[in-house]
Amino acid sequence: MKIGERGQVTIPKKYRNRFGLSSATEVEFTEQNGQLVLKKAGKKSHPIGKFVGVLKGRGLRSDELVEAMRGK
Repeated sequence: MKIGERGQVTIPKKYRNRFGLSSATEVEFTEQNGQLVLKKAGKKSHPIGKFVGVLKGRGLRSDELVEAMRGK
């Protein structure tokens, strides 16, 4: 297999199928023990995701929370 002029390579179909790689799959390259390794990129979380559920169990409805935040 050769690297094309634009630095592209084709991953053979048997490996794409085996490892669940599609045209939309995010991948990353790392170096391990002097070898270049291709792996699926980790799922990126949404920046607001860490706040989901932090108010659960506080006993406030959303409108009450907004009023409390506004100092009403």
